[in-house]
Amino acid sequence: MRLIIGGAGRVGIALAKALASEKYDLVIVDHDSRAVANAQSLDCLVVHGNITSRETLLEAGIQNAAVFVAATPSDESNLIACSIAEHANSNKDGKDGLTSICRLRDTSFVGEYKEGYLQEWANVDHIVNPLHGAIRRLNAGLRSTDIEEVISFEHNAFVLEFDIGESARNIVGRPLRDVKEDFVHGLPNIVGVKRDGMKSFIPNDDSVLEPGDRIAVAVVDVDQFNPALITFGHEVSYFPEEPRVVIVGASSIGTKMAQDWLDHGATVTVLERELHLANQLAGSKIGGHPKMEVIHGDHLDRSILEEISIDQYDVALSALDGDHANIAAVLMMSDLGVPHTGLMLYDADLVKVTQRMGISFAVDRHRVAVNNMLTYIHQSLSGHYALLAEIPNVVGITLQVTERAKFAGKTLAEAQLPDWMAPAFIKRMSLDGSWESLRPDAEQLLLENDRMVVFCLKDRVADAQKKFKV
Repeated sequence: MRLIIGGAGRVGIALAKALASEKYDLVIVDHDSRAVANAQSLDCLVVHGNITSRETLLEAGIQNAAVFVAATPSDESNLIACSIAEHANSNKDGKDGLTSICRLRDTSFVGEYKEGYLQEWANVDHIVNPLHGAIRRLNAGLRSTDIEEVISFEHNAFVLEFDIGESARNIVGRPLRDVKEDFVHGLPNIVGVKRDGMKSFIPNDDSVLEPGDRIAVAVVDVDQFNPALITFGHEVSYFPEEPRVVIVGASSIGTKMAQDWLDHGATVTVLERELHLANQLAGSKIGGHPKMEVIHGDHLDRSILEEISIDQYDVALSALDGDHANIAAVLMMSDLGVPHTGLMLYDADLVKVTQRMGISFAVDRHRVAVNNMLTYIHQSLSGHYALLAEIPNVVGITLQVTERAKFAGKTLAEAQLPDWMAPAFIKRMSLDGSWESLRPDAEQLLLENDRMVVFCLKDRVADAQKKFKV
């Protein structure tokens, strides 16, 4: 199965590495000789050429490809490449069709996609807007400060990573079979465990958890974040339904952050030191929102922060150009009493550093883009879905319920999945054509063409695929 990645930048390389252990015929295309040289270390075919060139795509084998990912920094190049890729691929007889995934930054193109136009004139099946995904992930993570990592699986499905707290006395030291009997509505769904000095493992009914274990918990809906944390021994800080949010910077990123919080009922204040940017935002449609306030002033000036009663805000975010400037801005607001602070960072190495500084939650925007691309790849192809951040060797896999697998029409209990495989979600297409995520309860009926997201150790991937007749 051939999969072509257009663009060998940070996102393209990270995506290739995430797919490296899968049995795909992987190809990377880039016109930059330095990027091509960097990609040579990967176990894949690397083609030096422009992704908007039909000849280059044919050299990469587009006519035999199942998936094409356009991941360059240029929206225009990505769109043109998707259109050419679809046309070149359509000449192949007896094919199932090409799935095209396009990285886009411009909101006007995102609007075109939502209206269905990109599929019509550029043959784009899925888009990945890194900023939108990062904002959504950041907002989810800020609601529960003890979560170490939030991995979005789209359609309101998430995997949370955190340690078991000391107060989870009714959970630890007992077989999970006995623990489950204490929960009328079901124990939160654990899909992976890492214990100091031991290899990661997939828990089964005989497993016994210990304080300090790092666990991965699959949940459907952000409302389940806090119940999962409480179950496993964490005290959850209060997060208001209509929070007060302060955002540093009236850039396009700051504006998008503000819009997302306003859409979720928050009251938002934007601080901007450049007068023309403050005026521009204040005069825009979003600037006229009744819960929106734009203030011209220096965010590092304590007198201004005290004047707006910064200690009365619930969330502080920063949308400046540099990672270090963003860190400095939210640290000051944290020192002045804001309980929840969040960042979107370019440098992945700084994410862990900011946690040690006391910043509530940080997101690596490039990793979000890669995870979203993996999401769409595996809606069409079975395979790895995501790698857990702190639980090594445990991977998520998407497997389709087909007639060959003989699971359709059975409950999950009747399917009798092996105990080395932990079901996380069932993905199902509703009548209106949208996907929904379901909790994998034992009595949940499986339907043909459902996608089941399961977790297992890397060395059991082939076994999992055989189970589903892949």
